[in-house]
Amino acid sequence: MSDATPDEFRDAARATADLVADYLDALPGRPVWQPMDPAERAALLDAPLPAEGRPLGELPELIATRVMPAPMGNGHPRFFGWVNSAPAPAGVLATLAAAAMNPSSAGGDHADVHLERAVVRWIAELVGFPHPPGGGILTSGTSMATVLCLAAARNRAARLAGCDLREEGLAALPPLVGYSTAEVHSCVRKAFELLGLGSRNLRTVATGPDGRLDVAALRAAVAGDRAAGRLPFLVVASAGTVGTGAVDPFEPIADLCAAERLWLHVDGAYGAFGVLDPAIAHRYAGMERADSLALDPHKWLGVPVDCGCALVRHTEELRGTFSLVPSYLRDEAAGALGWFSEYGMEQTRPFRSLKVWATIAHRGRSGISSDIARCTALARRLGELVEADRRLELLAPVETSIVAFRYRPAGADERLVDAVNRELPAAVQLRGRAFVTGAVLRGREMLRACLLNAAATEADLGILLDEVRSAGTELMERQIG
Repeated sequence: MSDATPDEFRDAARATADLVADYLDALPGRPVWQPMDPAERAALLDAPLPAEGRPLGELPELIATRVMPAPMGNGHPRFFGWVNSAPAPAGVLATLAAAAMNPSSAGGDHADVHLERAVVRWIAELVGFPHPPGGGILTSGTSMATVLCLAAARNRAARLAGCDLREEGLAALPPLVGYSTAEVHSCVRKAFELLGLGSRNLRTVATGPDGRLDVAALRAAVAGDRAAGRLPFLVVASAGTVGTGAVDPFEPIADLCAAERLWLHVDGAYGAFGVLDPAIAHRYAGMERADSLALDPHKWLGVPVDCGCALVRHTEELRGTFSLVPSYLRDEAAGALGWFSEYGMEQTRPFRSLKVWATIAHRGRSGISSDIARCTALARRLGELVEADRRLELLAPVETSIVAFRYRPAGADERLVDAVNRELPAAVQLRGRAFVTGAVLRGREMLRACLLNAAATEADLGILLDEVRSAGTELMERQIG
């Protein structure tokens, strides 16, 4: 802190704390989102590199006037877009303390390393996943957690086939094939491409009318690939699909994977924490049988971004995939588990665990479970409101806290309905009273409302549907005219 005195830092920190508190307090009364003023956007984009520094005390005011008036909107209770949560206040506070310490959480005997071991165990306990010591690591998000888990699955498949993949590479193997539905997150395909497996070797498995993976179709696909000389090695099941929040049938999938010696990976990025709601916990039966699970504390738990988590059933599979300890990083006191940097790609790792610890410590299991149950109940209520409205159509059962629906007045031409729903999310967003995003489900344009904020109310759901109906009517008239 050589550029500021302790008193100057305290004054700036207090001003920042007031700024943040005022911002969070005012969120519900402001528009959810608005496009940035062009001049303000240009001021950020074209800001010159400063030749001389500013006093620390001037920075909070600049943040308050240049940055915080133009948020993404995800802190607002009527933000129903994508899967972006409002930040948990305890996590916001912990982020400042973690930044002040600023360690590398790669390894060593300091608090962040031991705290990460604890919070990874907490996460595993929350979702009921068997957690051996060392069988998990915090990541930037589920995208990176998926890369780590699929890399471990790839290495195990190679080992079972008699190949040392780290030395010989994929050329020593027949094509490795994985399986998922079309509704799984795009990070799975990215991982296949990044790991050299090729997206054409990620088979798309059919789903049933409920949007869940069809186990008979999976079994047939595996048999076909084996007969063709390929090497099936992986199934990716979803604990809440991206489009509708559907949860795949884990028990029969796990049975098939055990019989076929396939690695079962669960994409639980958003939805795995739904197991904490007693009303829907039955949907997750068998999730604990997976070989790996990727999930995001920075989604439903509200931990400030970035924070994902990779959990694995067998510690040695993850460590054996990534461990490489050069002489300059040897630590004879590291113990049996070694360093976190042996379990993933990051060597210098941020202090993610403190904001996870603070968020969970503040709410506890009961508070987290209550928040999640509140969100799923609101989603079911939104589904009921959609079904009761002749101008709207519910496109899938509400299984978690995602509601897939569209604006569809009775008798409207299907092509016109599709065109309107393609434009509808942006039209609703621009009105500023609610925020919803779109997607395509079975070839149809739709709206996709994701409820992650337990502060939302049924009145907020009413405002969302009012905005959808109003904007939809305007777009329909424009299309017809």
